Amino acid sequence: MDIPIRRYKEKMRSKKRSAPLLFISLSALTFLTITSSLYGQTKKDTLTFRVMGYNVENLFDCRHDTLKNDYEFLPDAVRHWNYSKYKKKLDAVARVIIAVGEWFPPALVALCEVENDSVLRDLTRYSVLREADYRYVITHSPDERGINVALLYQRGLFKLLSGQSYSVTKAHKSNRPTRDILHVSGLLLNKDTLDVFVVHFPSRSGGAKASEPYRLSAAQRLKEVTDSLFRVRTHPQIIVMGDFNDYPCNKSVQKILRAGVPPIEADSSDTRALYHLLARKSIADKHFGSYKYQGEWGLLDHIILSGNLLITDSPLSTAEAKAGIFSAPFLLTEDKKYGDSQPFRTYYGMKYQAGYSDHLPVWAEFTLRY
Repeated sequence: MDIPIRRYKEKMRSKKRSAPLLFISLSALTFLTITSSLYGQTKKDTLTFRVMGYNVENLFDCRHDTLKNDYEFLPDAVRHWNYSKYKKKLDAVARVIIAVGEWFPPALVALCEVENDSVLRDLTRYSVLREADYRYVITHSPDERGINVALLYQRGLFKLLSGQSYSVTKAHKSNRPTRDILHVSGLLLNKDTLDVFVVHFPSRSGGAKASEPYRLSAAQRLKEVTDSLFRVRTHPQIIVMGDFNDYPCNKSVQKILRAGVPPIEADSSDTRALYHLLARKSIADKHFGSYKYQGEWGLLDHIILSGNLLITDSPLSTAEAKAGIFSAPFLLTEDKKYGDSQPFRTYYGMKYQAGYSDHLPVWAEFTLRY
């Protein structure tokens, strides 16, 4: 048993001895009292609300989905993907979620490259994550391989109002179908609505330049929906997470979404504009990244939010200093080709490594006032 899981279970056991768990059914008053102790409140009317985004690299079960090209991840296929490897993968993903939450699961977890409802059911019910009592929303995209995006949420902190998928128009007829954009709306403890988007933009297969129009199309679709929320919400609270397959400097982020670097004086943010929470760190540090390609780190996984979430005294607020990339040592391995380290992935080419993912998770910590 490795360190993250051991510490998590020790904390869960100590909580069982001293007080009821956050995850069991409680009255509203009891829930707020326990939340106060578990989430590190400094005042009785605030709590920590942590979110994370994670491309989990091919979280497939080992059964064939009709009409999907998932043959690569079957027991008799080239990767020899079987139940034992699948179970290890589930526990690996759960281990990362627990660690990012600092031993208490994040309120929201945006996942990319999950196959179907089955893998999310197994992740939330049959892995070490089961005590967290997560619920989930998932897309059912036309992606040929059958991969989707999903959102895990803590019911006590985020009451589901609606979930909707938006398809992305192909830039060219020859383009393969891509993942839908997931839009989930939920009610927070302060009765405000939070709109969360999970995206996995088209890949760079065939070259970054040749494939760029497809990502621009996906960004345009996302922009249309977020703009509509700015029009209809009195106090829009928007968080976008996912794998853009583009960097903060690329057109999809800069020109289409217009997600700028947060202002130095956060309270001067435009409440009806989008900001990239990790952009400044990405610009300042060339080694800052969630993905490594040909020896170079880069930020493909993003957290973009509406400007009012940067205002210090907003009902839900965060800051650049409260966001980053989770790069714990257990998620990294030696990069023998280019030097330094790289993400410890499940497969390196066709070689099974029993790792985690080819991406590192991104996270942000918000203060929720209720």
